[in-house]
Amino acid sequence: MTGHGDGDADADGGPARHVPVLLGEVLEALQPERGGAFLDGTFGAGGYAAAILKSHPDVRLTALDRDPSAIAGGQALVAASGGRLRLVEARFGDMEQAARDLALPPLDGVVLDIGVSSMQLDQAERGFSFRFDGPLDMRMAASGESAADLVNHESEERLADIIYHFGEERRARAVARAIVAARKEAPILTTRALADLVARVVRADPNGPHPATRTFQALRIAVNDELGELVRALHAAERLLAPGGRLVVVTFHSLEDRIVKQFFARRQGRGGGGNRFAPSLGPVAAATFTAVTRNPVTASENELRANPRARSAKLRAATRTEAPAQDEDSAVTSLAVLPAPTGRRAR
Repeated sequence: MTGHGDGDADADGGPARHVPVLLGEVLEALQPERGGAFLDGTFGAGGYAAAILKSHPDVRLTALDRDPSAIAGGQALVAASGGRLRLVEARFGDMEQAARDLALPPLDGVVLDIGVSSMQLDQAERGFSFRFDGPLDMRMAASGESAADLVNHESEERLADIIYHFGEERRARAVARAIVAARKEAPILTTRALADLVARVVRADPNGPHPATRTFQALRIAVNDELGELVRALHAAERLLAPGGRLVVVTFHSLEDRIVKQFFARRQGRGGGGNRFAPSLGPVAAATFTAVTRNPVTASENELRANPRARSAKLRAATRTEAPAQDEDSAVTSLAVLPAPTGRRAR
């Protein structure tokens, strides 16, 4: 979640509006103090970008974000960077096309901070959170299908699959049935209406998250094709990084982390054990990455006390080898799409 946390960051060009999760750990893995050309695929509030720029006077940074409000909010940092920062409205899954358009050299580092930003969550009109009543939107960009479109027009079966596989909600079938029944009476157009509907179907855990949390996650992932974007970005980074360049990825839930873990396992020449999405990851080719982090890096106790939103963050990183980039891996790509129906079904 780009730019998580509150407070000011001591950043080149002025304070950032939010402190990003695992900032110190990201910088340690990325090593921007080497100087060179870097790409921040998820600019958000600019916390990572500001710290990268501050790390070395010769760092040149290209930052991408699909959210027009993030692009507008980052212009002060662009102006203060002395020409070292270029900020582009683009999806991080399209970073290879952006790199070609900008004639970027082979990159010394790529960082991705996956998911919805705290700024987006805090804006009721964006429709990402049920903490505020707002339109059921959830789009990170300014165009395309909204969550309201999905909820009010998708089939019951498709809604159940989205909620089950992208939200890991065991009561997905019941939630989908309730949505279809409710929309026959009136369209479901607000976050509060959907959250209240789900809460009537999914039993609340007194010590757990709101019953609608998994359904909202699933719809957001589907609306923004978040897992597909991640897969495309990982493959693109492999092609864009120079030998010795670092790829650093911060994820916030198990679906994202599974994709990153399996991608690095494949690209480091290790076989994967398979999972319910891909029973076997098959043979592997010559290693295109070596591990920087053998195990996922998580937030320290101090960071968790200051920013509880960091509790689910996991950082994985690897260094690009001299081996040629491999073809896109269908086994990894399969983790980003709804699997074919199996005998296991949600309730």
